[in-house]
Amino acid sequence: MSVAVIAGEGTLPEEIVSRLSARGEKPVVYAMREDCDALLEHAGEIIPVFKAELAGTIADMSSRGIKQILFAGFVPKTLIYRPEMMDSQARKLVNSLENRDDHSILGGIVAAFEASGFEVIGYMDILSDLLASSGFIAGRNPRENELDDISYGAYIARAVVPLSFGQSVIVNRRSVVAVEAMEGTDATILRSGGLCKRGVLVKMIKPGQDTRFDIPVVGPQTLHLMKGAGLTCLAVHAGRTLIMSPGEFALAAEKYDMAVVGIDY
Repeated sequence: MSVAVIAGEGTLPEEIVSRLSARGEKPVVYAMREDCDALLEHAGEIIPVFKAELAGTIADMSSRGIKQILFAGFVPKTLIYRPEMMDSQARKLVNSLENRDDHSILGGIVAAFEASGFEVIGYMDILSDLLASSGFIAGRNPRENELDDISYGAYIARAVVPLSFGQSVIVNRRSVVAVEAMEGTDATILRSGGLCKRGVLVKMIKPGQDTRFDIPVVGPQTLHLMKGAGLTCLAVHAGRTLIMSPGEFALAAEKYDMAVVGIDY
């Protein structure tokens, strides 16, 4: 077991662990999540991580002979406001960052593991079949008003994403309803539903983003939340967004009469 997965919430860690196991590499899973049932079958071992214990995790990995690490899943960035949930090394790292956006925090953590001799690998090759294609993906084709909002949402996203926020932008009638920050996509969708109850979700990443550890992910749950918020169309960054459970995803898009398309930067 020379491969480790640092697993946050969501189905992405589960899919990665399952596929690694199918390749004969049962990874050690450092679980920063409460529910690990879906990981049990395919993990070589599961080690609960109850807070950001950077030094302890690095030491444990070294003792086990871990060589490669994958980062996957959602971990609330609000941890940076709870120093009691970080060890001294993690606090020192966060305090040293000039910017504390998602990508900078993750990049700093990755750099710390790399400095300790580990190779941080991506999952694009493991999950390449789940990458969003360009053009029509699922459901129906976008209506004229949705195409207009996709165009405007992409324009807004291209402006804000280079600033390391705004990976998701929700637009209705060429007006910005909600922009994703630290809360994540799901919470952004829920917030938009309390404001408007209609619109289009555009999801993109900035040019040059390190996709080894930071890549947009959508799945059936995204569409379920969109339905509840009154959103009717999803546009994702083609070739740079993972679509989890694509069969179930397509069925949900049809059931909810949603349009799902892949767009280029």
